[in-house]
Order: sequence, then structure tokens, then C-alpha cells
Amino acid sequence: MLDASKFEIVMAGLKWCQGKPIINSISLKVGEELFIEQATLLKKHGAAVVVMAFDEEGQAATADEKVRICKRSYDVLVNKVKFPPEDIVFDPNVLTIGTGMEEHANYGVDFINATKIIKEQCPYVKISGGISNLSFGFRGVMKIRESIHSVFLQNAILESGMDVGIVNAHEMLMLNEVEPDIREAAENLVFNKTEDATDVMLELTKREKDRREALKKGGGATKKKQTSWRTENVTKRLEHSLINGISQYIDEDVEEARKEAERPLHIIEGPLMDGMNIIGDLFGAGKMFLPQVIKSARVMKKAVAYLIPFMEKEKREKMIAEGKDPDAIDEDDDSQFAGMTYFISDCKNPDLTRSFFSRQGPYGDGERRRS
Repeated sequence: MLDASKFEIVMAGLKWCQGKPIINSISLKVGEELFIEQATLLKKHGAAVVVMAFDEEGQAATADEKVRICKRSYDVLVNKVKFPPEDIVFDPNVLTIGTGMEEHANYGVDFINATKIIKEQCPYVKISGGISNLSFGFRGVMKIRESIHSVFLQNAILESGMDVGIVNAHEMLMLNEVEPDIREAAENLVFNKTEDATDVMLELTKREKDRREALKKGGGATKKKQTSWRTENVTKRLEHSLINGISQYIDEDVEEARKEAERPLHIIEGPLMDGMNIIGDLFGAGKMFLPQVIKSARVMKKAVAYLIPFMEKEKREKMIAEGKDPDAIDEDDDSQFAGMTYFISDCKNPDLTRSFFSRQGPYGDGERRRS
């Protein structure tokens, strides 16, 4: 297989390649005209090709998008280029599930369903996918990742006809090797059967990680005291809530911290930002998983939402003291979101902030949406 992001490198490699190579990859994202030109050159060299499910509008995420783009690619290749259909390998994009974000929940089942339809609508083609993408949110705990892969592959291959998968062959698990509780959780996660599928898998992941740590220390896993952290000072409690994604006590702890602070913004700049920076470091070191980060982000969002009315009041009082009319504030003025803006711009790991705040406003009413 020849793999390169630049097509001219692919062509240079083809000139030195013996036998029948597979090229990874081309797609319609370059436009139909250039797509045809590239496919024609590959056909001339007798190469098979991996075709990604991209078009001019971007990557296919849903089942309908995967089918639509692959069918269009197939029609162009077979009818216009006269490319042998048996030399076409579609990659409909295996995307990450278990992130804690609702829009990602169907990525696994969408791939499985799309694979079956593509095989029906595009005769003789093969279907491939990079399986590690599926469980990226649980990186660092191979047993959990391979259990998810096993459930996914069982259905993608046997039920839908997937042909090729990029896998970690050394770590692969047979389906009957997956523990029953993990298998059930993996099935719920892959097929998006239950709303708490990600949370359940996250608990199993933490259990497995604790078990491994206990074995390394030569003992059995010990049950942690669930509420002992509530006796810590408010800064430590806020940090614990953020790192562990616990929203139950966040309002009362933020209120306690607010009463001790000079300004509401100082809570964001201080203990909340300190906690989020720890999360960034843990995630970067592979010690936190993506679903945990998303849960932490929701706690941060709730904490900021609690503080915003106090920040607005402070700003209003300041304007009155300066002789300004507080009611003349522009409705589109984003200065009242200073806390969130500070958090997003100053976080040590800005990549984590992309999904921290949804388009819905901090009050949860959806009135202040951002474009």
C-alpha cells in the first residue's frame, strides 16, 4: 500500500512499485474534476484505490452522508473513469464514540449500517476502516478499547460485510473473550442503546484502571471513601468536582468561594482555572479520558453560569458609579461572558476547550447562541 497526503508523492511511488499496489487515498473533497484526473492516472498504472467518504462539503459523519458520498464516488469511478469496481476500497470513516457528546453517539452504528447499504448499492467494492478511531476516548486502557472493537467488528464484518480493518492484531479479543458486563456496555455504546452508555463504560474503564494499578502495587483494589473530599477546603473541593465531573455540589461550593473572593471573576481565574489546567495536564499525559474531560467541561460550564449573574451585577453597579446608563448595554456585547472568554483563551490546553461550551448560552435557555 502506498500512503501519502500529496498525490504527486503517490505517483512518484507508483513508478517504483512492483505488482498491484493499493493507493491510500483519494476523495471527492478535491472536486470531481481533479478526482477523475487522479483516478484515471491510478487506473493507468493498474492500482487499486482507497476512497475516503469526503466530498466538497467535508467528512461524512452520518449513515446517509456516508452512503451518499460513496455512491456518488462509485458512479463517477465506474461510469466516467471506467475504474474496475473490484479495485475500489471505500473507507466510510470510523469516528469516535463514547465522547459524552450526543452528536457522536451514533457514529458506531452509522458506520455499520452504512457499510451494508454501500455494499448493496456499489457492487464488488470493499469496505475498510481504521478501528482505533472508534475507542479513542478510552485510550490507555487496552482491555476496554479492544472489547469495544470486538463488538463493533463482529457486527460490521458478519452483519454488514466489512472487508478490511486496520487493527492492533496483537491485542485483539475474540467476542467470547470479552467479559459479560463489558460486552453489554460495549453493545450499548456501539449501538447507542442507552443514554448512560458512555457513563457506564467510563465506570468500567475506571474500574479496570484501578485494578491494574492495584496489581502493580501487589494488592487488591481498595474501595475509596466516596465523600471524604467534602471535608477539604473549598478550593480543593472545586478542584475535585472538576476533575471527577461531579456537579452535585458545584453551586454551593462556588457560592462559598464567591463569598470569600473579592470579585466573582477571581473564582474563574483562581480555583476553576487551576482545576481545568490540571485536567489539561492529565489529559495530555493520557491519565484522563475524553468522556471524563467532557464531564469536567460541563461542571465548569455550570460553575461559570452560576457566577455570571454576579458578574453582570458587578458590571452594572460599576457603570452606575461611573455615571453611565447600564440599560444602554448593547445586547450583543459579549463582555458579560468575560469569565468564559478568559477560560477559553488562557487554558493551558486550548484543544480541550473546543467542545467545552456548546452553542447554548450559559443559562441553558439557548437564547444567546453564538455563530
